Amino acid sequence: MMYAERLAALISEHRVAGASLAVLHHGDVVAEAAAGFAHRGAGIEATTDTVFQIGSITKVWTATVAMQLVDEGVLELDAPIHRVLPELRLSTEELTEGVTVRHLLSHTSGIDGDFFADTGRGDDNLERYAALLRDVAVNHPLGVTQSYCNAGYSLLGRVLEVVTGVQWDQLMRQRLFQPLGLTHTGTLPEEALLHRAAIGHGGEPLTPVPMWGLMRSAGPAGLIHATARDVLRFAKLHLDRGVTGDGTRLLSESSAALMRQPQVAMPDPYVLGKHWALGWFLDEWDGTTVYGHDGGTIGQSAYLRVLPELDLAVVLLTNGGGSAALYHELFAEIVHDLAGVTMRPAVGPSPEPLPFDPADYVGRYERAGQHLEVLERDGKLYLVSSNVGHLAAVAGEQRTELEMHTFEQDAFVVMRHDVGIHFPVVFYNLPDGSRYLHHGVRATPKVA
Repeated sequence: MMYAERLAALISEHRVAGASLAVLHHGDVVAEAAAGFAHRGAGIEATTDTVFQIGSITKVWTATVAMQLVDEGVLELDAPIHRVLPELRLSTEELTEGVTVRHLLSHTSGIDGDFFADTGRGDDNLERYAALLRDVAVNHPLGVTQSYCNAGYSLLGRVLEVVTGVQWDQLMRQRLFQPLGLTHTGTLPEEALLHRAAIGHGGEPLTPVPMWGLMRSAGPAGLIHATARDVLRFAKLHLDRGVTGDGTRLLSESSAALMRQPQVAMPDPYVLGKHWALGWFLDEWDGTTVYGHDGGTIGQSAYLRVLPELDLAVVLLTNGGGSAALYHELFAEIVHDLAGVTMRPAVGPSPEPLPFDPADYVGRYERAGQHLEVLERDGKLYLVSSNVGHLAAVAGEQRTELEMHTFEQDAFVVMRHDVGIHFPVVFYNLPDGSRYLHHGVRATPKVA
């Protein structure tokens, strides 16, 4: 496959501003390509040396450092983190006394995940952020389900700072960037300026967004920028069970394996994977194990998938448009071309509408970052969503109304035209009988 030509064709087809692709197979980078623009407004083309924001793929890097510290005996997976942060106060006593590093790594703490607070550019930004979590709501009881939690990873970053005495950004440099020999990877915007840096794009037609990145307190959850090549070096560390290319062990083999062990079943097993592990999500394509992570920031999206049994890793970095549709089409071609694997297809409506009782689903579902309402009109269901609070301040209110189409029992899909694919809407009950809606990898309780 001629990856450069194919990437260029697909970004045009899916209305993506720019993209960078890199593929690792049997220890070697077998493909590297870039297409489109790093910055349309300035006419700057994307190259393989362009740094993109990898967004929440950052979480796996933060998780890797956490597991290094577990290896060293200075951090415990299942000890309450208040032993490290005795001053920490969360919104319930159960959460304050019981939340552990394992809960934070696996997105099972119940802390509302979309709490974004700008606590400044100082090195105390995570300390100040953690102090604000006392007022952040809980959207499910501790440990009973999975709900994606940016706030939990920022809190984890503060835990790492306290046990090491090293500020998070510097900790990433010391523990990962430098040992892996990463030349185009950083966490701060002034570091990105040393390289050709991509900016996010949005709207119709695609235009550069007015803000480059998120606030510094979001660092452990999503502020790393890198080239696709550098992300592959990180992926290779995990493929090689914690050993760098020069033979240096950064992570024990047992911890590298534990990071890929299921911790919680996904209420929505359709959009990312079947389970969440310690940092990674886990899936299976055509009988082959897959682990990975996605990332999204302001107008940028990133995708990393690793197929360990085939010694294959693929990374795609993009900056606006129908990136999800691009990811699905391109990765399906690559894994089939190189390994004969059929990627799990994207979800879509059932071939024929399935019977359902609207009363099982209609109602209001709310968490601190988003309000959702399921409405019935003429026998059809609609999902109305609105960002609120801190999430609205970062991403805009973005009120949308989308028709829900049947998919499976208690599962529907809605079409997201901005990214070009369907997303599931899954309904389920917790053990105590409380009703939840799972959408966008987040659990939202029914309130009315």
